Amino acid sequence: MRMIDIIIKKRSNKPLTQEEFNFVAQGAAKATVPDYQLSSFLMACFLNPLSDKETAMFTKAMAHSGGRLDFKKITKLPKVDKHSTGGVGDGISLALAPLVACAGAAVPMMSGRGLGHTGGTLDKLESMKNFNVRVPVKDIYKQIQKLNVCMFGQTSDLAPADRKLYSLRDASGSVESRPLIVASILSKKYAEGVDSLLMDVKYGSGAFMQKLEDSRKLARALVTTAKLLGIKCRALITYMDQPLGHAIGNASEMRQTIEILKGNKNLAPDFYALLVEEATQMLLISGAQKDAKKARKLVEEKIANGQAAAKLREMIKWQGGNPAVVDKPAVYFKDAKLNYELKADKNGYVEHIDAKTAGCAAVLLGAGRNTMEDAIDYGAGIWLNKKGGEPVKKGDVIATIYASDKKRLEAGVALFKTAVKIGAKKPAAYKIVKEVIK
Repeated sequence: MRMIDIIIKKRSNKPLTQEEFNFVAQGAAKATVPDYQLSSFLMACFLNPLSDKETAMFTKAMAHSGGRLDFKKITKLPKVDKHSTGGVGDGISLALAPLVACAGAAVPMMSGRGLGHTGGTLDKLESMKNFNVRVPVKDIYKQIQKLNVCMFGQTSDLAPADRKLYSLRDASGSVESRPLIVASILSKKYAEGVDSLLMDVKYGSGAFMQKLEDSRKLARALVTTAKLLGIKCRALITYMDQPLGHAIGNASEMRQTIEILKGNKNLAPDFYALLVEEATQMLLISGAQKDAKKARKLVEEKIANGQAAAKLREMIKWQGGNPAVVDKPAVYFKDAKLNYELKADKNGYVEHIDAKTAGCAAVLLGAGRNTMEDAIDYGAGIWLNKKGGEPVKKGDVIATIYASDKKRLEAGVALFKTAVKIGAKKPAAYKIVKEVIK
């Protein structure tokens, strides 16, 4: 088999076989196919998009380009994970994994780091001193057996072809190809070995797909491909035109998450609503619960009776952190030393806080990174004292902005100011969950 023949075949818009996709994926993972040929193949796929069947085959090929997790021996509970396409203030996974784990499903949750204006779950977890996200495979199995939950980073052996092809998509101008996006996302989840998967596909300024219809098409493609791979899947299309919750930043998002898991649902009603909805959907698709009303009631009970917070405490201890952070989050998750209070310059309503601009401001403050080599300041970030739709009087604090460096603070404040719009009329309320794709 020759790579040039596969390129020409795809360039001619002829369907590829599983063996041909395997050849491409192995060539990418083992560096036996040069980058210029891989880039040429990606462009051929961009110009002649993969069919649903081809997308599933390519996903499987990338998943099998390295090792896979195997939870077949863990039979007591269904295995379910969740993936978000990324947003601003979206620390839902931090609360979701322990919540679902104490409600009747096993949750091996593989997460990533933040890049650009969207935050990363691993960075937020690592704002806890000594918390280990690089969990050896044998310990992942052991922890799932004992606790039903483990939150960890992608190992170097999981879907290595995707890492190579992901970077080449950017270099070759083929990033926007929907089938390639789907294959990239699902190859890692397929390699993870879960039975079922919930997709949170965002739309709005802070999302990867900003237009609702583009998000809808991506959600449908993800669900279709997952099902072809034998993974039970559904997707939520969720609003990300404004930040979720009140916290934008690593330590502050952990603090908010813990308080909500401890029952303070009024702290951030939009965050709480999405958390309950996603936990409910994960229980339903995994088969742990059959009835939506009963599943939702169970989820809310697990938060109210303290079991969700207790599960988080257990997970933190198992992964090397100090479980006392759950009891005293304000002590262990401190904001950066410098701060600025952004105040309203007139009476009215907060009409809008642009999610992407707010996320980019957080990066300038040090809470995110522009390249994977950038260091993170866990205490940097933004606390939204006011949310979109809330009334303000002149002088009210809209947001408190934190950084460890004066120049970073000034740059972050200047950009964040452009994200906030105050108007005379109260804006219409928005729904967090726009649609459910099954």
